[in-house]
Amino acid sequence: MSEELGQTVVVENRPGAGGSIGTHEVVQAEPDGYTLSMGTVGTLAINKSIFPDLPYDPEKDVTPIAFAGYTPTLLVVRGDSDFKTLEDLVERSRAEGGDGVTFASAGNGTSGHLAGELVKVRSGGNMIHVPYRSAVDGVASVISGEVDFMFYHPISAKPYIESGELRALGVSGAKRSSVVPDAPPIDDSYPDFDLIAWFLLAGPAGMPKDVTEKLHNAVGVALKTEATRKVLERSGIEQDTISLSELPPFISGEVEKWGEIAKAASAQAN
Repeated sequence: MSEELGQTVVVENRPGAGGSIGTHEVVQAEPDGYTLSMGTVGTLAINKSIFPDLPYDPEKDVTPIAFAGYTPTLLVVRGDSDFKTLEDLVERSRAEGGDGVTFASAGNGTSGHLAGELVKVRSGGNMIHVPYRSAVDGVASVISGEVDFMFYHPISAKPYIESGELRALGVSGAKRSSVVPDAPPIDDSYPDFDLIAWFLLAGPAGMPKDVTEKLHNAVGVALKTEATRKVLERSGIEQDTISLSELPPFISGEVEKWGEIAKAASAQAN
């Protein structure tokens, strides 16, 4: 983006509260296009439902600028698990007199937690959430057999799948992952199961239209370069095109979708 804009772009990390601290700083900045945020499904959709005191509203306090990419997640089980398909897992969870099945996540209110809760709601199975401090800890528990399944990013899961330590039963997006294409969409069994982790450049509310359009176009050019494509490919990030006018309703739809899941699960952040 620096080359296209003729400006130096400085990246500053502002971790904390699921990314909300950094996002809050951005929405309080002058809407001149010089302070931006790489928003995520967490900061611009999920957090509105799981943080009761979120200091900003992603639908009112943000100017969405450009969609940068997305990644679905894989429903994975241990490589030698008895569960060969998603239906095997669901049947076990529904078994009378059984203890149900367990699923790991990187913590309460994370996308992995909510994806597991949606499987539970849609299937009607007995599925018990086991939160961990990180996705790495969670996947270790699946591999060791402590927990039955979890949702894990394809690029991280791929080496474990290739080594036989994990097996993918499905993918959370509406279409197959380019990283692990053998995993069928969960949407095939449970329609409208389309949960993806996405990335979206955003700024404060009230940015001038010409500035927003200039930044939107600059991102579009950057995403088409060979260097950027290689970086995204290595990260397992898929590309899709969403026009500038489609971004606000996209965010609203995501807020509503994840909010319904969070409400059904009574999910709150750690």
